[in-house]
Amino acid sequence: MKAVAALIGFYRRPGDIVVVSIHWGGNWGYSIPREHREFARRLIDEAGVHVLHGHSSHHPKGIEVWREQPVLYGCGDLVNDYEGIGGYEEFRSQLALMYWLELEADSGRLARLEMTPLRIRRFRLERAGRGDAAWFAAMFNREGKPLGTKVEMKADLTLALRWRRRP
Repeated sequence: MKAVAALIGFYRRPGDIVVVSIHWGGNWGYSIPREHREFARRLIDEAGVHVLHGHSSHHPKGIEVWREQPVLYGCGDLVNDYEGIGGYEEFRSQLALMYWLELEADSGRLARLEMTPLRIRRFRLERAGRGDAAWFAAMFNREGKPLGTKVEMKADLTLALRWRRRP
């Protein structure tokens, strides 16, 4: 971790927001290995990372907010070519999310995280309907519970992340 922190420190300039994007974890499944959680927390604590963007999973996974910094363990695919391919229907790979993060200007701490549910149809993205948005909400509430997060579905079907804010 010291080498990673030193490299980030070398390139960091005053006012920068540090985003680390990591290709990790399996393609399918919701479990988040303990080692991934520990590594994410160390990136925030020791390297000053503001946002950790995890990718590899072909579907979204639970989200954690560690010391007011978002850890997106698996964002899923925005666009894929799995339409008509069977075997993983339980993960609803035809659904996708756009993530909208707002960080506080002075501290870089998470102020807001919202997600727009989308559906992939014929390699195009369209807004997902109420049923699909509700499926996402239930999944995030189930998977976020051990991570201390949940989502609220707004009238426009956007999902707003909720977490226990710490002083």
